[in-house]
Amino acid sequence: MDVSPIGRAALEGREGNVLTAYKDSVGTWTIGTGITTASGLIKVVPGLKITPAQSDALFAAAVEKYAAPVRAALSRPVPQPFFDACVSLAYNIGPVGFAHSSVVRLANAGNLPAAIEAFLMWNKPAAIISRRQGERDQAALASYDGAKVYARRGDRTLVKALAGPAPVPAKQPDPLAPMTGAKPAAVTPAKPGLLTRLKDLFLGRKAA
Repeated sequence: MDVSPIGRAALEGREGNVLTAYKDSVGTWTIGTGITTASGLIKVVPGLKITPAQSDALFAAAVEKYAAPVRAALSRPVPQPFFDACVSLAYNIGPVGFAHSSVVRLANAGNLPAAIEAFLMWNKPAAIISRRQGERDQAALASYDGAKVYARRGDRTLVKALAGPAPVPAKQPDPLAPMTGAKPAAVTPAKPGLLTRLKDLFLGRKAA
C-alpha cells in the first residue's frame, strides 16, 4: 500500500513548507515540510535555504521513507485513510516510536476502532493536539469517497489531493554546496529511483 494523493496533501498541510531552516517547537533545526537531519535526506543547518523544487523532492523522498516502516509494522490490511494517517503519525514521531505504539498493537490485534482512538495518546506538546485529532479523524474514514478531510481538526479549508510529486529538474545550480561541501559526481544510470533523483537535484546532476 502506498500513500494516496490526498494522504500526501494532508501530511503536507500538517507540516507546512518553509524554505529557510528554522527551529521547531522542540528546538530541532528543520526545513521544507518538516524535514530534519534525522531523516537522513539532508543536513539541516542554520542559514540553509532550499528552492520549492528541492522542497518538493525532499517531501516525496520523505513520504516514501516513512511509508516503508508503516507497511512493515502493520500486519493486517487497513483502509487507505488509516494507512495514510499512520504515515503522518510516523513522519512526526519517527518509525521506531510508531512501530511500538498502541496504534500498531491494536490494529494488528484487529481492534481498529481502538487503534483509531490511540492516535490521541500522542498528545505532547500541546500544540500537536489539533494535528493528532486530524490524523484520528482521517484514520476513522472507511474511504475517501465523499469524505471531508482536514489536516487538523478545526481547520476551515479542506485538504485537496496533490497531483503528484513535482518533477525533478534536469539540471540546476547547487545552492547547498557552500554549506554541505557537495561536489559534482558522475551522471547517474538510466531510470534512477526517487532517492537517487533527489540526490541529483541537490548535486546539480543531469537526470538520465
